[in-house]
Amino acid sequence: MRLEHFLMVDRILAIEGEEIRAESTTPDTSPVFEGHFPGHPLMPGVLLVETMAQAAGWLLLALNGFSRMPFLASVKEAKFRAFVGPGAPLAITARRIHDGSGYAVAAARIESAGKRICDAEITLRTMPFPAPDLEAAMRARAAAIGLAVPA
Repeated sequence: MRLEHFLMVDRILAIEGEEIRAESTTPDTSPVFEGHFPGHPLMPGVLLVETMAQAAGWLLLALNGFSRMPFLASVKEAKFRAFVGPGAPLAITARRIHDGSGYAVAAARIESAGKRICDAEITLRTMPFPAPDLEAAMRARAAAIGLAVPA
């Protein structure tokens, strides 16, 4: 996981039907932890939401064959149940629960060491890639994290 670059998903483990399983590890050190919180470093909740949104986005890219780019549109019912510190392994899941009219909705969750950390309903706007460079970068990143990329 590279917080400063918003690369929140390290590996895609599987896509089965409408669900993705991914994993990541919070970094041992990061400037984010220097201020959140001094002497008691915690992963910010907003970055956990971003992690769930990215997993949901990778799912949508896989399901639509990289034909449309997902962009975060809304977050509902986000609940945080436990803290995440440096070096924590994260198991991320997202399941598509709706798709239509240019929007898709996913139910997403993060667990660590078998303990539920957070969950949320993530809505993503799907649209044609706005730039060829973005599509190329997304395809390269997908290949790097183990997501099959169609030609």
